[in-house]
Amino acid sequence: MGFDVNRFQGPVDEELICPICSGVLQDPVQAPDCEHAFCRLCMNEWINRQPTCPLDRTPITAAQLLPAPRILRNLLSRLRIKCDNFVHGCQQDIKLDALMAHLEECEYNPKRPITCEQGCSLIIPKDEMKNHNCVRELRNLIQSQHQNVTEMRRELSEQQFQLNEQKREIHLLKDFMRAMRVSNPIMRDIAEQMERDEVARWSATLPRARVTRWGGMISTPDELLQTMIKRTLSEYNCPPHVINELMENCHERKWPAGLNSLETRQNSRRQYESYVCKRVPGKQAVIVLHCDNTHMPEDMTVEPGLVMIFAHGIE
Repeated sequence: MGFDVNRFQGPVDEELICPICSGVLQDPVQAPDCEHAFCRLCMNEWINRQPTCPLDRTPITAAQLLPAPRILRNLLSRLRIKCDNFVHGCQQDIKLDALMAHLEECEYNPKRPITCEQGCSLIIPKDEMKNHNCVRELRNLIQSQHQNVTEMRRELSEQQFQLNEQKREIHLLKDFMRAMRVSNPIMRDIAEQMERDEVARWSATLPRARVTRWGGMISTPDELLQTMIKRTLSEYNCPPHVINELMENCHERKWPAGLNSLETRQNSRRQYESYVCKRVPGKQAVIVLHCDNTHMPEDMTVEPGLVMIFAHGIE
């Protein structure tokens, strides 16, 4: 519906009047062939009843309506209109294109949001403030939040159930493929590729790490350190089929030839900066996965990867 003509200063050009509602055009659209202009809402309602132009009966659909031309929108924007709140005392005349911005700030707007100064600091429509009760509103807010939390917990529980079911099905599939790979070379290749792809996808979820002190590397970590790192890898969804291998590779006895002694590590130190390292979240440790480091020499990597634990020096 268009704006009431009586709200505008002076006469309004007939070209700016909607032929359907006889108000000043609001959100105007134009028929594609005859170029008659109408309020968008008025025209949509008209077309739902009769898909023709109201003036010359040219067939038309809602999808064919075009935005009003810029010159028409410019003429509308220059019109001066009384504020919607003139019945509440606002005396301002505003350009039509500034009306919405004015309404948000108009001090006479009965729905203007204001902050309660009685203690609860809730945002309340101005016309509701006289009946506002802080205790009641806070109680309602807490009840609403409690309902939201309950609903979120229910949805989370359902999602967790679905996730567990999917994990169970995936484990069954993996068990089946492991059984098949023993006797079927093709299945063996497919299963191995799937496992490599799973490791690569997991690697993409981990943040990149930068080692600032390679000398802080602990080449023979104790069992407690290993247990802490293993638990973290499990919590961050490390694929089960590689987690034990990664942890076995955190000790220098399992490291590749370029790392398996203090002497070789000192000789290879210049190459360390070329490693793509992924951070073990929250720990002074990184994972050097083979899939991320195919650019490295063979004596500097190992399948599926290795864990390096540090005393310090991880960013």
